[in-house]
Amino acid sequence: MRGNIAQLMQQAQKMQENMQRAQEELANIEVTGGAGGGMVSVTLSGRMECRKVRIDPSALADPEMAEDLMAAAFNDAVNKVNAESQERMAAATAGMAMPPGMKMPF
Repeated sequence: MRGNIAQLMQQAQKMQENMQRAQEELANIEVTGGAGGGMVSVTLSGRMECRKVRIDPSALADPEMAEDLMAAAFNDAVNKVNAESQERMAAATAGMAMPPGMKMPF
C-alpha cells in the first residue's frame, strides 16, 4: 500500500511538470483563424491575446459583413487555440489514469 502511494505521488508530480511545460509551450504558439475565404484573419497567442488582425479592403465596403467576418475569424482562432490546448494537455496527462469525466486543466 505504501509503495502504491509513493508511486502515485511520483506520477502526479511528473504529470504536474508535464502540464506546466505544456502550458509554457502553449503560451508561445500563435494560431490564425480566418473567415470569408481569407478576407479576414485574426492571429491569437496561446493565451488568447490578439496579435494581429488583417482585413481585406474589399470587406470594408459592407460594414455589417466586415463585423460578421471579424467575429467569425476570431471564433475560428479561439477554437484552434482550444483544440491545441486540449491536445497538449492530453499529452501531458498521458499514462495517468484520470477518473471518468475529469477534465484537465481544472
